[in-house]
Amino acid sequence: MANLLQRSLAVMPGGVSSPARSFKSVGCPPIFAKEGKGSKLITSDGGVLADYCCSWGALALGHARPEVLEAVAQTIAKGFSFGVTCELEIELAELICRQIPKIDSLRFVNSGTEAVMSAIRLARAFTKKDRILKFDGGYHGHGDAMLVSAGSGLLTHGLPFSAGVPSSVAQDILVAPYNDSDAVKEIFSSCGDTIAAVVVEPVACNMGLVLPEPGFLESLRNLSRTYKALLIFDEVISGFRFAPTSFGEIIGIRPDMTCLGKIIGGGFPVGAVGGRRDLMNLFAPNGPVYQAGTFSGNPVSMAAGLASLKLLISKNPYPAMNTLAKTISQYVNAIGEECGIPINCVQYGSAFTVFFTSRKPRNLCDTKKADTRLYANYFTEMLEKGIFLPPSQFETAFVSSAHNENDIENFFIASIRVLSDLC
Repeated sequence: MANLLQRSLAVMPGGVSSPARSFKSVGCPPIFAKEGKGSKLITSDGGVLADYCCSWGALALGHARPEVLEAVAQTIAKGFSFGVTCELEIELAELICRQIPKIDSLRFVNSGTEAVMSAIRLARAFTKKDRILKFDGGYHGHGDAMLVSAGSGLLTHGLPFSAGVPSSVAQDILVAPYNDSDAVKEIFSSCGDTIAAVVVEPVACNMGLVLPEPGFLESLRNLSRTYKALLIFDEVISGFRFAPTSFGEIIGIRPDMTCLGKIIGGGFPVGAVGGRRDLMNLFAPNGPVYQAGTFSGNPVSMAAGLASLKLLISKNPYPAMNTLAKTISQYVNAIGEECGIPINCVQYGSAFTVFFTSRKPRNLCDTKKADTRLYANYFTEMLEKGIFLPPSQFETAFVSSAHNENDIENFFIASIRVLSDLC
């Protein structure tokens, strides 16, 4: 793979198309994918890895699920891109609206970044206010406004902010600690009449997995409603991850808009923003908020997403996926305790993060206390034993429906060996 690395470095910044793929924060050379089958990622040098990155959460069904492949093949044979609406686009929109009844109407885009950018533009148009409240460590794509105090790649590489974002953009972004309802109340009490929207990952997945505390999301719903601001749930990761619906639907909170991505494309580029009909009708051509994209609603992405969601609904692999992830969490925490290593493996549904810290994180301040050096060692040693975890302490790992008990047993055996060596 050394040759591939040199070739990539010669023609791409850092040799990658997305910073987290550089493996810079874990101090080892990146891997190069050749093929994916089920729960396994096959690298260019022939290595076979149990994949718990799952294309950063997009592959709920694992790699190359036959039914999805068949749907894509049939669609490609009829054309790649039309530039006009196709029936698959309508079918997928109908399915999503059925599964998430709180969404009346939606607009497809090409990525989670585009979905959030579009939602923010619409919120500002609807409220006629400019400021956006987000949360420290929350990542909502690489749009200028959302790179203030962001998680994911910026957090991984120790960047507090991205160069190239105008100060005029940054001054309209307000930031509060995740899970701190009192801080949010203070912000609203001081400048609530200027806030267009609150944007939040209802389950934070971009500073590692951090779960919302009881009452936190409810307080955001109440405060935003009181001050006539919109509540936007960024469910690019959490949408269809924990059940065949949104997390908002699971907990019974109706945001004004929901942003989706990843799983709804079945592994192909996709994004969507959906919400109340009166809001969504502000998008052109019905209203004055302009948003467009040549490949939005691309038939191949629509076919893959439709096939994937139908399988998730009909097969319901969620209980099995959740059980496997819970088993991993219990294994890792028990091994860490036995080895005397401060570990908190946080798990919810089929998602988990191995934090090298003695305290379960509740916000970004807590996650930053995790030992990134230990995580880098753990990641590297697990990779050598055939286990591929996210190459950052501040990302979330996932179990797919393709993982099985044998995969989890191998994870357990590898973790015992690695953590024992780290004692």
